[in-house]
Amino acid sequence: MTLVRFLIDWFILGMFVWIVLSYLVSFGRLGWDHPLRKVYDALSRVMDPILRPIRKVVPPVNIGGAALDLSAIILIFGLTFVRTLL
Repeated sequence: MTLVRFLIDWFILGMFVWIVLSYLVSFGRLGWDHPLRKVYDALSRVMDPILRPIRKVVPPVNIGGAALDLSAIILIFGLTFVRTLL
């Protein structure tokens, strides 16, 4: 059980890093040649297939001219709930 909790904790940490990096990419603060862009791309390859089913059910929320993707937050809450059950 502790190994599962440990993996969930690291996955949630990776989600937070991916969220922050995705904002930096969206606002143009990370260029294609930036070293953190490789970290973002690697995390995206892991996170996108996991988030895709949630995105199909929960569409982005439109706020003004932008859309807020809630799938990562929903996944973090779900993993935290599962972690508390262990």
